[in-house]
Amino acid sequence: MPTIHLHATTTATPEQFIAGLTDFGPGRGELFGNSTDDYLVVHSRGDHEADVTEGSSGIWERLRYDWSDPEHVVLTTTDSNIWGGRSGHTYDFTRQPDGTTAVDVTVVREGKNLQGRLLGLFVGILGRSVLTKAFAKTVKAIEDRNAP
Repeated sequence: MPTIHLHATTTATPEQFIAGLTDFGPGRGELFGNSTDDYLVVHSRGDHEADVTEGSSGIWERLRYDWSDPEHVVLTTTDSNIWGGRSGHTYDFTRQPDGTTAVDVTVVREGKNLQGRLLGLFVGILGRSVLTKAFAKTVKAIEDRNAP
């Protein structure tokens, strides 16, 4: 079961990053490349939680978003065509003395079928590089959308 840890420092505040993370409107793929509008379905949304299906390129997952703790956001996979078990994402935000925010992300991928196990193997071997690039694009996009 691959577990990937990512880190970035951003000029965005935790609130700005969470606003981007929980913006389930059109154009979500501009912030998160693995979430295209064709797959996006918001099943429910509250003040600090949402139930959302998203994906791209034939891979989808239904996630329960919980941002009730503004320093620790949890996305739990509740259904998917390939991911199961303990799959999901966590985002931890730490305000820095210089006004920036440290963002730590943990991605867990547990395949629930042959396709998921094979993709999980790929994620475990090459996924860090792919996910690091995607995460850097997300950080930049969130910074750009909050630029003065």
